[in-house]
Amino acid sequence: MKLLGLSLLFFSTCAFASPGPELQKAIEEGKKLYSQETFGGNGKTCNTCHVNGGVGPGKLPDGRAIPSLENAAAIFPRYNQRAKKIYTLTDQIHACVHGGLQGNPPALDSERLVDLVSYVTSLSQGKALDMDGKPN
Repeated sequence: MKLLGLSLLFFSTCAFASPGPELQKAIEEGKKLYSQETFGGNGKTCNTCHVNGGVGPGKLPDGRAIPSLENAAAIFPRYNQRAKKIYTLTDQIHACVHGGLQGNPPALDSERLVDLVSYVTSLSQGKALDMDGKPN
């Protein structure tokens, strides 16, 4: 019983631990990209549709509602029906920049894409893992 209590204490502290300085820097850089970068596309940023930094529901240019990104990292990888393959969060962000922003996505192995993924992942901190689950 004592071991169980220690395990719960350990996991509850780790689940909400703040990121180290290197990761925090990547998150901050990703947030800047998310809110400011158009990737040479149609003039929109990620924040154009996924408003309020991705927290809370957003809207597509045609007015259709889209879910928040608050649990995005917790639901990937997931099957993408349109692409007919499993997508990671990195794949999804890459595709969104290409399609939604009509821009040039950062290379899959680039620091810029890692920063974007780090930021979006930070929004899921503390959310339950639900691979292939539904966006909130």
